[in-house]
Amino acid sequence: MSLIADTTSLAAFCLRLKDTPYITVDTEFMREKTYWPVLCLVQVAGPDEAHAIDPMAPDMDLTPLFELMANPKVLKVFHAARQDIEIFHHLSGSVPTPLFDTQVAAMVCGFGDAVSYETLASQLARARIDKSLRFTDWAQRPLTDRQLTYALADVTHLRPAYEKLQKRLDRDGRAAWLADEMALLNDPNTYITNPEDSWRRLKPRSSSPRFLMVLKELAAWREREAQERDLPRQRVVRDETLMEIAAHAPTSVEELSRTRGMSKGTAEGRHGTAMLDAVARALAAPDIACPLPPERNDLPRGLGPVTDLLKVLLKLKCDQHDVAQRLIASSSDIEMIAADDNADVPALQGWRRELFGDDALRLKHGHIALALAENGKSLRLIPLD
Repeated sequence: MSLIADTTSLAAFCLRLKDTPYITVDTEFMREKTYWPVLCLVQVAGPDEAHAIDPMAPDMDLTPLFELMANPKVLKVFHAARQDIEIFHHLSGSVPTPLFDTQVAAMVCGFGDAVSYETLASQLARARIDKSLRFTDWAQRPLTDRQLTYALADVTHLRPAYEKLQKRLDRDGRAAWLADEMALLNDPNTYITNPEDSWRRLKPRSSSPRFLMVLKELAAWREREAQERDLPRQRVVRDETLMEIAAHAPTSVEELSRTRGMSKGTAEGRHGTAMLDAVARALAAPDIACPLPPERNDLPRGLGPVTDLLKVLLKLKCDQHDVAQRLIASSSDIEMIAADDNADVPALQGWRRELFGDDALRLKHGHIALALAENGKSLRLIPLD
């Protein structure tokens, strides 16, 4: 079995890879019962060898792996990297660098939105990925040969996929496009959860600033509690209960215990005290400290046909240039362009503007038109000035 289960072997493996141009990386983890992901397995492949690393092995020290992840000479290739990088950032305090995400690169190269690893392996590596073990318990030991074969396939077929994507990027001059998209993944702040901002992930029923202030304090308390106890947020207090408390802003144990989803025992205990304290802080805060509801982009009436036309243009342009639509503009971006020539959206900046944004504005103002080609099966742009 290609399993590394001791620090000495791990250090030797990482040493062999320190001068290789790239490695492919994947992880297996569990998160159902914890706030932080529990790393169960790391798969790493260089050009000539691949191994699974057991972080749960007795006395295993992952320092050699973290040093390899920080080696600026070695490119780290992931597919759909965000959760994997979050794990490395949490355990080592840094983001692996430099970084290449084949899912993002595939979007730049025209494979569609959020292409799966199975699809990419099939089309670029001519490999069929067996996903029958997708929901296996990776925390159980010992790992079977079948589990390891399955896990290693996620990095071995990634090698030819990466190499072919890189060639396409170089051929089409799109390396800068990928760099723009990778900026968010490379930013350490992407993987830091600020408890004070955790209320934003909820879907409150009210836009009252005072209600939002209470919700903010409650959500921040829950986030800190979940992090400190390493529990899922919903195991501390469910979203629905949190918003119910924010709506009624109880000031006593009796009032808190009448909240739907809140038992009397919880209301009288440590959690109840903490939640009442959070409500009290929110009610005592000055009006100026209360968060404002998110701004609504209420579009002028009659823009529906304009946005529909711009969406057709977006599809045409993305088909012509072989790039994923989601990479250029979202539906809300299109609506904002329909309403405002100077909308602050990526589609009106940089290479996206050259590919789509300029023609979107020309179409909007009647300088070009969309028409069926003579074959009646495709669209073309017609200049009108």
